Amino acid sequence: MRYAPRLGPDPPESASMPDCTGPCGPATPPMFTPFTLRNMTLPNRVVMSPMCMYTAEDGTVGDFHLVHLGSRAMGGAGLVISEMTDVSADGRISPGCAGMYRAEHVTAWKRIVDFVHGHTDARIGTQLGHAGRKGSQYRSWEGKNRPLESGGWEIAAPSAIPFTAGCATPRAMTRADMDRVRDDFAAAAGRAAEAGFDFVELHGAHGYLLSTFISPLSNARDDEYGGTLENRMRFPLEVVAAVRAAWGADRPLGMRISATDWAEGGIDGDDAVAIAAMLKAAEIDIVDVSTGNVVDGARPPADGLFQTPFSARVRAEAGIPTMTVGNIRSAADVNSIIAEGCADLCVLGKAHLWDPYFVRHAARALGHDGLAWPPQYRACAVYEPG
Repeated sequence: MRYAPRLGPDPPESASMPDCTGPCGPATPPMFTPFTLRNMTLPNRVVMSPMCMYTAEDGTVGDFHLVHLGSRAMGGAGLVISEMTDVSADGRISPGCAGMYRAEHVTAWKRIVDFVHGHTDARIGTQLGHAGRKGSQYRSWEGKNRPLESGGWEIAAPSAIPFTAGCATPRAMTRADMDRVRDDFAAAAGRAAEAGFDFVELHGAHGYLLSTFISPLSNARDDEYGGTLENRMRFPLEVVAAVRAAWGADRPLGMRISATDWAEGGIDGDDAVAIAAMLKAAEIDIVDVSTGNVVDGARPPADGLFQTPFSARVRAEAGIPTMTVGNIRSAADVNSIIAEGCADLCVLGKAHLWDPYFVRHAARALGHDGLAWPPQYRACAVYEPG
């Protein structure tokens, strides 16, 4: 399906609007209200989604990533999040994936973080992950879910179950494997702090390693890490605890989850609420609510804000802040979601690829003058597009 920006209706008049304090006035659109998690305050509710670019060299990011992330921060997003940044070389999806497992990775990331902090009001986060059974593959445009024919690496997962019939079968992880991966996550979080990131999100969705522990469709273990939801959450929660210790108590920590597997016998909405409650108890500050991509062939709805109801339910029933993601195409979508209490932050991917200045253009369209242009671009303050 081709991406198409949605103009959409205005938010319903009956929607309850967030309180506006400080620089906000009563007419401030909901998307332009600030939001605080621990020591991080965002200027608005719009987040650039983490999206794999497959353009790193040996895990080291470069000029492409500086422009990719820097331009969306310049474009007004309140928070930009890096692509899934892998905690070890054997945790990568492809040879082009970004990493946070060597000293030179910290140096490369710090260049980008410093640019965002030095030239914009945005905050910047990194999404730390491990590909698990989806690792050692070609870049997406070279063949989706296609195992590397040479130069690959051994993949591991909770159980020896391949993602698809054409994918490699992972080795079932031992306790020693789990200890190493837990420590890799913690070390990566420490490096993220060294690089100056404001926020860390753990990738616990979409069929990557932590996600495959959580779903019964990919976890067939018969030890204390399989079976009940509490057991399947045990290893992800061990990772959360190790990351929190390394990242620090003052910094915000989030986790992306798949709130449903869209498959019989898999994770469902009830499970998502229980998962979020466990994460809240483990000092996760916000849950990024996505869905699917855990098992091959599961097909979610193609249209509409199909993931937002899961975010709304998690937020209401687990009592934890949420981000919602998926098919959010317009400022009207964002304003409606925030005003109706369906999420605290809206995560936009394709909209930011289509228009790096999505947020600034939305401010102009809505008549919101609280988002100042950078001084280098001040001519845009009086520019009227034809």
